[in-house]
Amino acid sequence: MTGWSWEYEGYRPADERLRESLCTLGNGYFATRGALPECAADELHYPGTYVAGCYNRLTSEVAGRSVENEDMVNVPNWLPLRFRRPGGEWLHPDTTPVLDHDLRLILCSGLLERRTRYDLGEGRALLVHQQRLVHMADPHLAAMRTEFTAEGWSGTLEVESALDGGVSNAGVARYRDLDGRHLTHAHSGGDDPGTVWLRCRTRTSDIRVGTAARLTVDAPVEARHENPRAVQRVRLELTDGRVATVDKTIALHTSRDPAISDPLHAAVARVGRAPGWDDLLESHLTAWDQLWRRADLDVPGESGRILRLHLFHVLQTLSPHTADLDVGVPARGLHGEAYRGHVFWDELFVLPYLNLHFPEVSRALLRYRHRRLEQACSAARAAGRRGAMYPWQSGSDGREETQQLHLNPRSGRWLPDHSHLQHHVGSAIAYNVWQYCQAAGDAEFLHTKGAEMLLQIARFWADAADWDPGLGRHRIKGVVGPDEYHEAYPDATTPGLDDNAYTNVTAAWVLARALELLDVLPEPRRRELVERTGLDDGERERWEEVSRTLHVPFHDGVISQFEGYGDLAELDWDTYRNRYGDIRRLDRILEAEGDTVNRYQASKQADVLMLGYLFSPAELGDLFGRLGLRLDDATWQRTVDYYLHRTSHGSTLSGLVHGWVLARARRAEAWKYCQEALQGDIADIQGGTTAEGIHLGAMAGTLDLVQRGLPGLETRDDALWLDPVPLPELSSYDFSLRYQGHWGVRLHLESSLLEIAVPDSDASPIDVRLPDRAVCLAPGETARLFLGE
Repeated sequence: MTGWSWEYEGYRPADERLRESLCTLGNGYFATRGALPECAADELHYPGTYVAGCYNRLTSEVAGRSVENEDMVNVPNWLPLRFRRPGGEWLHPDTTPVLDHDLRLILCSGLLERRTRYDLGEGRALLVHQQRLVHMADPHLAAMRTEFTAEGWSGTLEVESALDGGVSNAGVARYRDLDGRHLTHAHSGGDDPGTVWLRCRTRTSDIRVGTAARLTVDAPVEARHENPRAVQRVRLELTDGRVATVDKTIALHTSRDPAISDPLHAAVARVGRAPGWDDLLESHLTAWDQLWRRADLDVPGESGRILRLHLFHVLQTLSPHTADLDVGVPARGLHGEAYRGHVFWDELFVLPYLNLHFPEVSRALLRYRHRRLEQACSAARAAGRRGAMYPWQSGSDGREETQQLHLNPRSGRWLPDHSHLQHHVGSAIAYNVWQYCQAAGDAEFLHTKGAEMLLQIARFWADAADWDPGLGRHRIKGVVGPDEYHEAYPDATTPGLDDNAYTNVTAAWVLARALELLDVLPEPRRRELVERTGLDDGERERWEEVSRTLHVPFHDGVISQFEGYGDLAELDWDTYRNRYGDIRRLDRILEAEGDTVNRYQASKQADVLMLGYLFSPAELGDLFGRLGLRLDDATWQRTVDYYLHRTSHGSTLSGLVHGWVLARARRAEAWKYCQEALQGDIADIQGGTTAEGIHLGAMAGTLDLVQRGLPGLETRDDALWLDPVPLPELSSYDFSLRYQGHWGVRLHLESSLLEIAVPDSDASPIDVRLPDRAVCLAPGETARLFLGE
């Protein structure tokens, strides 16, 4: 590895799918896994191409039930390009001896490069050098240059390129009992052998997909149409030591695209006018250079290299092209089929980073949620509630996409899935609205679409809270918290838990922000909202009351994850670690034993401690104060210690949150968890899950750890708040950000020196506030601030 590349040496079949995920190329519109073009989908390889927001719904028979699932669709594979000696077998790394194999992902340029030397016997070899790009300037284009060099021989090489519409969703083993055949009516054609096309459509969502491919080579091209494939063949006459080049350029459109009449016509026209490889590469490099300048992050050493890889994958999934699309944040990126490409709460970990670099992308992702506000209100009404109840898993239209059943691979049993009770996703959306508007200074969005979402989410929480006269508090019952292990009380016949602390505290925050927003809205706009939503003074009074009286349970001097958590049995952690080694998925282990994690004080990931991730110590203290509770440092430290020893970290987000919280609570242990977050995907610490798609929330969260976590950076009250925490392993870093109209505000922290530089512009000065002082920086000014202990 170098600072700007990610490299793999040697061909290792067992690692192929992991490499394919981490070497995915994308541009925010679509992405293609880093599979070798000569390899078809099998147990070792999985070429997949995914278009943002392209979903299809199918019904499968599972465990005697009809189960409906919506998936992000694996669209036609544009990669196939295989080769052989006449009369011989197609060369393939699993059947042909490989002398050398190197794969390099070049981050600065968004290129995937591979060199493979196939052993042809008797001292002869074939060197294959490929470069691939998914174009960052034109989001509908991708290209691949392949150079063949004969070593120790001369003769003919047959090359076959194809567009393959016979693909399905089969990239996740535990989903293979489900119907994955999303494409139908595949048909190929082409008037010129040099350019072929393939069209198809999704089976139920009826999204039409058009792909066209142009082959550029110094030899005659033969085209054959073998539905569901469009095939081009060429015979290259190789001379020993001389390079023969084949360029493949493709265009991809769907019927969801704006400003087209037909996706096939648009794809054929676009590939026809696309320039050659050299010009495509030049414009692609320019686009990537612009992205890196806007998202500049400089951290020394190994951590910096990993962070750059994480940033690369965030930019490929959510680029400026995303701002033109109706899409959300797919939890596993556009890199694979895990979680079926659904949108969860991961935007909670992604948008805070984007807000300060690509606010237009954040705005678009929030508009995705706003377009589905009506569906969320309908879901709330169906549940007997007012306001908006957003789904835990979202896809095309905003209905609840959480599966009804999930498979435990350890036991082979299909089990009921109650994770749809994670209503805290609504609070995550409200939090993102508020954070985006604070960072971008976007009052127009806050007063319009943002206000509509925030008020309806607040309305839901106020209506979901029931008064308990015995406690003298409001309670929210029947939910599931971020922990996810606990879906019910032991031996309960119905799912759901009462008074999840994270849910209740964030609900109180949402209600307080909604009330604050109503107070500052311009009167004409407030009147419009009141008229449209039917909000009355009595409802506002209830919001005020609930925001101050929601119940937060405690036990043994710590915050309880939910009411009754302290009454659960203690788990013998050492026994289970000795028996199984990796116990991250403790829930699956216990279920396979005929037990249930619902019986134990054991969490999959941070739950209560998520409060320390979302809110600074001061803001969290104020929140508890509003609830009439006291949260002092000692109580929070005890709470951190308590859950630190009762969490299995079965989610990549857990290490991130723990590292963030411990950086302020128990600094000596923070780096262990920061390292786990950094290594999550590159080391595949979840045991095979990265091969099914990267963990976008964790990747973006590590970037935000450097951007907001360690500097203690907050955007609130029209000021940049900074409260840096020294972490010896990450004591020096440098990044730039966009803040309220300022492009490229630069922060550099090294040891006890904080330097802030504001670029020259006609924007207003920036108020910067530290715990012990405040400074005002006009455009063009730089402040060097020395930090005390």
